[in-house]
Amino acid sequence: MPQINIQIREAKLEDLKTLKEFEQGVVEYEREFSPTLKKGTITYYDIAGLIKNKDADVVVAVLEDKIVGSGYLLTKDSKPYKNPPKYAYLGFMYVLPEFRGKGINGKIIEDLMNKAKGRNLIEIQLDVYAENESAIKAYLKRGFKPDILKMRLNTEDK
Repeated sequence: MPQINIQIREAKLEDLKTLKEFEQGVVEYEREFSPTLKKGTITYYDIAGLIKNKDADVVVAVLEDKIVGSGYLLTKDSKPYKNPPKYAYLGFMYVLPEFRGKGINGKIIEDLMNKAKGRNLIEIQLDVYAENESAIKAYLKRGFKPDILKMRLNTEDK
């Protein structure tokens, strides 16, 4: 794989237009895996709120002044019966289609993992659709392990 010069930096409010386009890219990509997503434009994230949130880190991957990827870390409280008491949740993992397969998502994850360590968070979690094999493979490569599998049933499909 040829080496490309990707820079990871904190997202800024000026990046919001691009990040909202990325959000729709995430939604469109995930429609293949989730029949429960509503049609049309939907919003998963309060991106501006995450950028401003002291408990979050939103990062972008930049190649030659073009934002080509994104991700965030959000510090969350664990359930009262779980350890550790807080964990890092990763989300909004997106790379423009023409830049996939170049290790960009891995660089984003690595940066967010370092930010988690900097926040003294030893547990990192994320959600991925069970049928999203390429994403699962990428996360396994970074050391993530499967945990709980959420299951669903639509009685109208029976």
